[in-house]
Amino acid sequence: MPVKITETVLRDAHQCLMATRMTTEEMLPIVEKMDKVGYHSMEVWGGATFDACLRFLNEDPWERLRKLRAQVKNTKLQMLLRGQNLLGYKHYADDVVTEFVTKSIANGIDIVRIFDALNDVRNLETSIKAIAKEGGHAQCAISYTVSPVHNIEYYVIKAKQMEDMGANSISIKDMSGILTPYTAYELVSEIKKAVKVPIQLHSHYTSGLASMTYMKAIEAGVDIIDTAISPFSMGTSQPPTETMVATLQGTQYDTGINLELLNEVTNYFRPLKDKYVENKMIDPKVLGVDINTLVYQVPGGMLSNLISQLKQQNKMDKIDEVMAEVPKVREDLGYPPLVTPMSQMVGTQAVFNVILNERYKMVPKEIKDYVKGLYGKTAAPISEEIKEKIIGKEEQITCRPADLIEPQLDKLRAEMKEYLEQEEDVLSYALFPQVAMAYFKDRWSKKYKIETTLYNELEATHPV
Repeated sequence: MPVKITETVLRDAHQCLMATRMTTEEMLPIVEKMDKVGYHSMEVWGGATFDACLRFLNEDPWERLRKLRAQVKNTKLQMLLRGQNLLGYKHYADDVVTEFVTKSIANGIDIVRIFDALNDVRNLETSIKAIAKEGGHAQCAISYTVSPVHNIEYYVIKAKQMEDMGANSISIKDMSGILTPYTAYELVSEIKKAVKVPIQLHSHYTSGLASMTYMKAIEAGVDIIDTAISPFSMGTSQPPTETMVATLQGTQYDTGINLELLNEVTNYFRPLKDKYVENKMIDPKVLGVDINTLVYQVPGGMLSNLISQLKQQNKMDKIDEVMAEVPKVREDLGYPPLVTPMSQMVGTQAVFNVILNERYKMVPKEIKDYVKGLYGKTAAPISEEIKEKIIGKEEQITCRPADLIEPQLDKLRAEMKEYLEQEEDVLSYALFPQVAMAYFKDRWSKKYKIETTLYNELEATHPV
């Protein structure tokens, strides 16, 4: 069976290597050519792209999606969605989740890869229903991690639950690059026995294992793999697209992708990568192999965030201590997979613990909410001692967290209605209220100045 390829350069690759700073303007000149390559899909949206567009690039993420969709006619566009967290860092009401999925598909998304940081499948229900209603493809992702409570049987059960809930395909999401080749063979083999839908594998090169892991997964029958065009591959990103395509040429797994055409895509991205290395947007630390990831399980995006936090505090000398603290915090919190938002939360807590030289002296609100059960059910129970340190005598909840959230859309719309230019703006505001509001005000200000200039010109030439 030919293996299919999902290209990640427009989303996860630059998210992991340079904190999602590639602009829409840099993407648009090459996407028509990419559309002709023969990819199964191009991952272009979701993850941290939404936040980065509004916060750092002064771009409307919805407009980015529309512009990409306008130029990509043949290839499916894919996004990453964090289930009930959407693209933010907390749970949202069901009406917000449903509307976000509806608008994502209306603006051009074909495949929605949904995951929950805790693999609590209850947090995927609303997204799956909304995707099915809109005619999209729901790909449910298992967040892969290693711990005393995570094993092959655990993941097979999760895959079966996802298929039963309506998943059109299953993704194994190895965000830290810790899935080893022979474990991948066993994992894919067992999941293939349990479910009928296609299986996709997503990994990172952080530990140097990913290409070998992909090969064993392919031998076990994996249907699709995530790769990144070579200038934005390896390190904390994915294995190189060209390498995997060349490796599989002439075999039963041949992707059918033309390497010469792929080389044109490579040639476009190479100077872009050089520019980002030169202006230090890409830190050399994220380009090599770090075998410590097999110990600490820190994914690429989390590593770049930790480096950024420590640089801001002038504490880069503490990086090794923070890395050693991460698995301790993770154990304390019931072994959550280190994927957004848990990776940021665990990472921030580890930074606090090290810099303040006292564990849990300062605890972010998100960690408190997590311990209360507001993110879902942990794989392993949290000890009474840690619970008391973090939330005192407060009770933990056991229901689906979103059951406790009242509908939010109408209230959100009312709060920002004076800046509303498109219905999607309500969703931008829902996810990042302060950041979105700053963007809206800037947009309004620019528009108002243009209108004022036009009015003044008209008045000067056609006085009333």
